[in-house]
Amino acid sequence: MLRTPVLLRTPALLLASALLLTACGSAGDDAKSEQTSAAGYPVTLDNCGHKAILKSAPKRAVSLNQGTTEILLSLGLAGRMAGTATWTDPVMKGLEKADTSVPRLADNAPSFEKVLDAEPDFVTASFVSTLGKGGVATREQFEKLGVPTYVSPSDCSGKDNDSGGDGSRSKPLTLDALYGEIRDLARAFGVEERGEKVVADLKERVRKATDGLDASGVSLMYWFANSQSPYLAGCCGAPGAITRAVGAKNAFSDTHDEWPQINWETVADRDPDVIVLGDLTRKQQTAETAAAKIRFLETNPATRNLNAVKKKRYVLLSGQAMNPSIRTVEGIEKVAAGLRDFGLAK
Repeated sequence: MLRTPVLLRTPALLLASALLLTACGSAGDDAKSEQTSAAGYPVTLDNCGHKAILKSAPKRAVSLNQGTTEILLSLGLAGRMAGTATWTDPVMKGLEKADTSVPRLADNAPSFEKVLDAEPDFVTASFVSTLGKGGVATREQFEKLGVPTYVSPSDCSGKDNDSGGDGSRSKPLTLDALYGEIRDLARAFGVEERGEKVVADLKERVRKATDGLDASGVSLMYWFANSQSPYLAGCCGAPGAITRAVGAKNAFSDTHDEWPQINWETVADRDPDVIVLGDLTRKQQTAETAAAKIRFLETNPATRNLNAVKKKRYVLLSGQAMNPSIRTVEGIEKVAAGLRDFGLAK
């Protein structure tokens, strides 16, 4: 997608923006919430090897990935957000109205200057790469301007992001890591009670989705994108958490890479019982939508005879549900429902 050209700022203007950060706010939450969030600062979050120090509750937060955006919106913080960016899917159901009230800086990654134009007082991201070299900007660049940053712990705890591709995991991702992120962000904004309610609701959804479910012996394959050299889920990311929750097995549990690219001949050898398809709205890779993936699977000689393809055992998930995010719980619900519908769960 083409970006609107942005004029580069001079160092003086950058400094001016930084000085304005503490002066600019938004109407945001009701008076009671603002009074509550004023207490207990500064707040320090130990986060992915950095310390995020917030001297007061953020009033102009910018979220650089959809995952952290949807957490902030779920916490009722739209009024304290100055911008969002990098979307793979429509916003989570129930958050549509809140989302429309927050400026979208870019559908994909915005420039550093575009983010600074929003005059943020807190910047969040779902991925280490977003706030690393080659990303929007480094954490150090923001922090030099007095802007604390936060990265989803699920992308750094037990994960090596320097191993190539989308990184690899030495430890499986757990839902507790996702719940911890919600609690961290709730604490950053001084709305801890809201965070606990969101976590409790998610835990109850997982309980309901998996109650009495036994899918042992059923193999699942998760295909995110790309038809020529598909990105398939390894053992230990969000798809791994979904698979463990429903009691099934991942066809590629023998690789710790987050999203390894695996050839179709190997897929045919594994012959999964169910294929979980990323149904993306972005336009970066081939076969982004689920419909495009299904067309490929049912016409390609290497895949059309797969057990799952012949029996049309497809489960469609948003890209966010296949990444570590608040919507991983949505992934558990949909995969569990699919297994029951296919008659594969006891």
